[in-house]
Amino acid sequence: QVQLVQSGGGLVQAGGSLRLSCAVSGNTFSIDAMAWYRQAPENRRELVATLSSGGSANYADSVKGRFTVSRDNAKNTAYLQMNSLKPEDTDVYYCNAEIYNDNDLMGDYWGQGTQVTVSS
Repeated sequence: QVQLVQSGGGLVQAGGSLRLSCAVSGNTFSIDAMAWYRQAPENRRELVATLSSGGSANYADSVKGRFTVSRDNAKNTAYLQMNSLKPEDTDVYYCNAEIYNDNDLMGDYWGQGTQVTVSS
């Protein structure tokens, strides 16, 4: 079974940093294009950042200049580096990624979510 496993959340003070990880297990699986989301009010997911298969990144205006999305193909892991965190960034963050098995696209998969709490 293909799983995206997230880690790296936690509690941080305003102005601090966290790095979220999104990893797929197995030596034949890899992450291609991916995106990071967080829960908006009333459990509606908000798009935070995207990373294309070619490596182009885009960010929501609310996080632009503070967050960076990246991918490490050797580790089958995607990251969201969050700097200059604000209390308003507090949320549950999710990764969504296209997963390949060798050269075959399997589809889109979701991570389980991880809590980020920023104190003032």
